[in-house]
Amino acid sequence: MKHYRFYFKTIRFAFKTSEFMAKQNVEIERKFLVTSDEWKGNSQSILFRQGYLSTEPGRTVRVRLEGKEGKLTIKGQKDRGAGDEFEYDIPGDEAAYLIDHLCLKPFIEKMRYKINYKGNTWEVDEFFGENLGLILAEIELDTLDQKFEKPDWIGEDVTEDSRYKNANLVKNPFSNW
Repeated sequence: MKHYRFYFKTIRFAFKTSEFMAKQNVEIERKFLVTSDEWKGNSQSILFRQGYLSTEPGRTVRVRLEGKEGKLTIKGQKDRGAGDEFEYDIPGDEAAYLIDHLCLKPFIEKMRYKINYKGNTWEVDEFFGENLGLILAEIELDTLDQKFEKPDWIGEDVTEDSRYKNANLVKNPFSNW
């Protein structure tokens, strides 16, 4: 009987493993500088506070507070704006503790605005603290070659410029440029 129980546990594990693999996320995004404040006004916003447990090339581990909601995110190397991303909900108080006590400093503080434009959602990040003055816009895409229209306030594409990655803004904040 124990043998059968082990067998069923193995099948259940294999099923859960393949289910996990099927849910693997690939994030495809493009990042741009913002050239004016025309985007302000008709948007929802939420305060983000985030820190990094690891900022090694090819893998980052981020802890984030979105308002009072906690998230743990693991990201792999990106190529042309696409890369593995796994995100998990964690209790907000635990996220706050990790940011305050275990994450690299300085942590990232920013207000995120969501703006709908011609069928797509743009996320505009207005940074504070040591990255004050930096404003970036991101759009998440379904495919690398997906076509989209840019609003007039979108400037240079900085997707491939590593200085603008949040994990690098911890190591080399915008105020040091």
